Amino acid sequence: MTAREIAADVHAGRRKARDVLEEHLARIDAREADVHAFNVVLRDEARAAADAVDRGDNGGPLAGVPVALKDNMCTRGIPTTCSSRILEGWRPPYDATVVTRLRDAGAVIVGKTNLDEFAMGSSTENSAFGPTRNPHDLSRVPGGSSGGSAAAVAAGFAPLALGSDTGGSIRQPAALCGVVGAKPTYGAVSRYGLVAFASSLDQIGPFAANVDDAALLLETIWGHDPCDSTSITGARASLDSGADVNGLRVGLIQEMISGEGLEPAVRDAVHGAADALGAAGAKVDTVSLPSTQYGIAAYYLIAPAEASSNLARYDGVRYGLRVAGDDVAQMNAATRDEGFGREVKRRIMLGTYALSAGYYDAYYGQAQRVRTLIIRDFERAYEQFDVLLAPTSPTVAFPVGSKTADPLAMYLCDVCTVPVNLTGHPGVSVPFGTDAAGLPIGVQVIAPALGEPVMFRVARAIEEAMP
Repeated sequence: MTAREIAADVHAGRRKARDVLEEHLARIDAREADVHAFNVVLRDEARAAADAVDRGDNGGPLAGVPVALKDNMCTRGIPTTCSSRILEGWRPPYDATVVTRLRDAGAVIVGKTNLDEFAMGSSTENSAFGPTRNPHDLSRVPGGSSGGSAAAVAAGFAPLALGSDTGGSIRQPAALCGVVGAKPTYGAVSRYGLVAFASSLDQIGPFAANVDDAALLLETIWGHDPCDSTSITGARASLDSGADVNGLRVGLIQEMISGEGLEPAVRDAVHGAADALGAAGAKVDTVSLPSTQYGIAAYYLIAPAEASSNLARYDGVRYGLRVAGDDVAQMNAATRDEGFGREVKRRIMLGTYALSAGYYDAYYGQAQRVRTLIIRDFERAYEQFDVLLAPTSPTVAFPVGSKTADPLAMYLCDVCTVPVNLTGHPGVSVPFGTDAAGLPIGVQVIAPALGEPVMFRVARAIEEAMP
């Protein structure tokens, strides 16, 4: 059943929220040992929340719907680890704003999902608690960094999940797991209570099995929050705008459909989605965004630079792990050495170097100038087109362990998603068929800032035409 159907049945009294929850807990019991989507399953808390819905204490739009949360969103009194040893034992004293909005809407939070440590990765293999595996093929990765959330929805552990997207960390795992994943406009969803990776790029967004459910979840968490200084003011968006694309102008991003490393099956899927939109009345043409080819280089200077600043707070003094030392400096160094994994250390060092005296202008400053060029390319494209179309990931899910020894190969997994984060625009990945081995392929729809209503219209049209 879809999330909308579950909520409707619970509202009408046709089903009990507790029964819905128990069905999903049974699925978790059956497959979680193989998939490892969760860092913790909140059985007791979820049962209490479901019972409260059945008593009539909460009849919101997500009444009785199980939802999984990426384990970098603060949950009061419940461990929040970011899949890192350095936050061992930390229980936040407050809820993230999105968590509060979910609870107010009647959602039942079933657990905290696994991720690449501090959201740094594209395969969910960097977790301190072991990798998550793709429910479609357990020998393959689910993508990352929100791989646990994507896998939870793909495996039927929850109809809905939240992830965070800094360089593609919602859309890329959604593509690899065959579910819908959306990154909203920067500032449309509050980041208060999201453990920061790169503050100018991070954004929380939904996973769902279909476009309508993703829209429902995004509508629930959307809206201004005075606790987040980057939060956009204004009314919540209405994303229930149908699937009519007649007359819409769709631009097929030339650089992303002809790039090196793009698998033929993925290229064929994007062209198939474009043809389907054309058959539905959209006007489809190619568009060039030349600066996007520098997106990965710019991103991997800007994001690590911001991470090196944000992660300085993990010092063994305020919360989490502490390793003893002869003095404060030694304690701090020992704690960070033991608490952070290899990829996190790599990015902290890269970011610190890019911000250091004598190199700031050459690296970080130059990357910000490239970011501006990418923003201008997108602005010019939107003068001609309403939405843009591209692959989400250049490949289908790859084998576990196949790219861990080559950081650059792993970074290139995000080549089609990173430019959207650099602009702050919204993007959604929609499943569109499989390759010859039956592995899911995702097609990405990108829209201008606050263009989610038209983006979801196009996403629905693609979903309806899916092979």
